[in-house]
Amino acid sequence: MSNPSAAMLVIGDEILSGRTQDTNTNHLAVSLTNAAIDLKEVRVVSDDQAQIVAAVNELRARWDNVFTSGGIGPTHDDITADAMAVAFGVGISVRDDARAILQTRSDMLGIELNEARLRMARIPDGAVLIDNPVSGAPGFSIENVHVMAGVPAIFKAMVATVLPTLTGGMPVISKTVRLDMPEGEIAAPLGELAKRFSEVSMGSYPFVLAGRFGTNIVLRSSDTDLLAAAFDAFIVLFPNGQPQ
Repeated sequence: MSNPSAAMLVIGDEILSGRTQDTNTNHLAVSLTNAAIDLKEVRVVSDDQAQIVAAVNELRARWDNVFTSGGIGPTHDDITADAMAVAFGVGISVRDDARAILQTRSDMLGIELNEARLRMARIPDGAVLIDNPVSGAPGFSIENVHVMAGVPAIFKAMVATVLPTLTGGMPVISKTVRLDMPEGEIAAPLGELAKRFSEVSMGSYPFVLAGRFGTNIVLRSSDTDLLAAAFDAFIVLFPNGQPQ
C-alpha cells in the first residue's frame, strides 16, 4: 500500500524574480518524508489569481494533500485567500475567530487593527484555521488544501501544526553508497538492478571531488527486508562501494 501523497504550491512574484530564495520547499519535503507522506510535485506561480486557481485545482484533484506558501499577508498583492475561495466556489469574509486572534495580538503589541491587518482575517467559508504562534495571523485548511504564510519561520510553525492532523504511511528508509566512479560506468548494471528490485527507489547523484568524478547511490524503500536485499545485491555488483 502506497503512502499518502502531497504537492506544494509556492506563490509569489518575489520567488520567480529571484529576489527571495525559497527555503520552504526543502523544509516541507523533509517534514513530509519524516511523516511518511510522499511529496510528488512542486509548482511555483506568480501573484496572479487565475494561475493560482488553476494550479490548486489541478493539484488537489491529483494528490491527497496540497500545501501552499505565500500570499496571505496584509498587502494588495496578497491574493491567495481570495484565489482559494474562487477555486472552491465559496464565499470569503472577515471571520470572527480570526479577527479575535488578530485583535488580541494587536492589543498585546499596542497597535491598531487597521483595514490592512484585517485582510488577514478574511477566510474562505468552511475553512479550518491553522494556528500561527509566531505572528498570530492564521493560515487555513480547506478540504485537502493547507494554506500557509510564505515567511519561513511562520511556514515552519504552521507545518508543525498541520502535520499531526494528517495520516501518514510507512516510514521510508534510505541507504547511501559512495562510488568513486562516474555515472557512465555504473549506469548499465545499476539499471538492471533497478529492474530486479522495482519497488526500491534507486537514485544516482554525481559529484566532483578533487577533480575526480564519483557517484552517490541512494536506495529508498519502506520495506526494510526488500531494502536490505537490494543493498546486498548492490554491494555484490559494486564491492568497492563505501556505505555512508
